[in-house]
Amino acid sequence: MGFPVVNGMRGIEFGNPGESREYLTNLILDGNKRATAGLYELEYQSEGEPVEHVGEKLAILDSNGKHVGTIQVTKAEVMRIADVPDEFALAEAEGDKNAKEFRDGHLAWWRKNGFDVSEETLVVTVYFDLIEDLR
Repeated sequence: MGFPVVNGMRGIEFGNPGESREYLTNLILDGNKRATAGLYELEYQSEGEPVEHVGEKLAILDSNGKHVGTIQVTKAEVMRIADVPDEFALAEAEGDKNAKEFRDGHLAWWRKNGFDVSEETLVVTVYFDLIEDLR
């Protein structure tokens, strides 16, 4: 399936469609969310997608596939969930105060959504700046 392409950029969708996506998108457009994490095997390897790179612009898509904002990648790394730093948890701005809270919450969310994950699972951590609000 791969990432959708919108206005010449890869699209990025946060959370699940509906309330989750609206909440996370608004954290970016109205708040302080400046990082996100994705499962490496599921979202990249199995889709044949490269990891984001510094300087890449991504189109934020809402639940209807509409381009509502643009972010620019400032850092992207592949690491074990166990190695995600406190800095990332704070930049993600989803309420986690440290890396342990990030791991506990995200492992629970991914498992609830049917993914077999552990602290050894590889994630892609992406830091970004909001460069365009299209609402």
